[in-house]
Amino acid sequence: MSASRRATFAGFGAIALWSTLALLSRGAARIPAYQLLALSFAIGVAATLSVTLLRYGVRAGLQRCAAPPRALAVGFLALFGFHALYFHALKLAPAAPASLIVYLWPLLIALGAAWREPGARLVRLLAAGLGLLATMLVIGAGRGDGGTHPALGYGLAASCALVWAGYSLLNRRFAGLPAETLIPACALTALAGLVAHGCSETWIGPDAIEWASIAALGLGPVGGAFLLWDGATKRGDLGLLGAAAYAAPVLSTAWLVLAGQAPASPRLFVAAALIVVAAALGRRASRR
Repeated sequence: MSASRRATFAGFGAIALWSTLALLSRGAARIPAYQLLALSFAIGVAATLSVTLLRYGVRAGLQRCAAPPRALAVGFLALFGFHALYFHALKLAPAAPASLIVYLWPLLIALGAAWREPGARLVRLLAAGLGLLATMLVIGAGRGDGGTHPALGYGLAASCALVWAGYSLLNRRFAGLPAETLIPACALTALAGLVAHGCSETWIGPDAIEWASIAALGLGPVGGAFLLWDGATKRGDLGLLGAAAYAAPVLSTAWLVLAGQAPASPRLFVAAALIVVAAALGRRASRR
């Protein structure tokens, strides 16, 4: 199997893990946003660093984790910015529609990648229109589904999409670096979350279920998923990854509905279907 194909399959693994993010975050909904950010990333760093050191040895493992300043800055700003926005979005808006808005980032990746492809622009614009229609349906589907400030939450969710799409496109510039160079950025994210928590929040001691949710976040969507995605965006097929990433909102919504955290609204599933169609159009444009 080629390196590009391996990287692309790693990206599929990251997408599967990310589909659980909304549900696991709701399992720790009582925990303040920055406290949750700090704890989950700390667990993720401990897990990924341990695996790296065991796999390569202490000296070689630490060398693989050494990140150039520019890559460290990009990784930190993307990780901290995305998650701070995301956790707040889920606390302010209904979980299912907010998650679907966040998952417009694959569409933005597709549009960004196609900017210099005149022959594919019409298809990309059609895909973008479907994504916008899906977003409108999602906001309508979320009425009466909880959330203290839905409009603000939806705005934060849209900001998440912009941040992550920008990072995924920019990360191609660091293709020569191993995925482990993202671990220091994760550590800085945990530290920044702790500082922000101390400045703006009151510590809440998690109970057993909340600790389990935090640990699951750190080991999965906030831990290994980012190393998988880092390698995927550096060396994998971005067009295919952008299309495959639309499986995440569908799975995310399904987990929330199955867990009783969101209603099975018909509009919600129509919106999910529109996003999948948008992804198919994006993939067609990539082939052209």
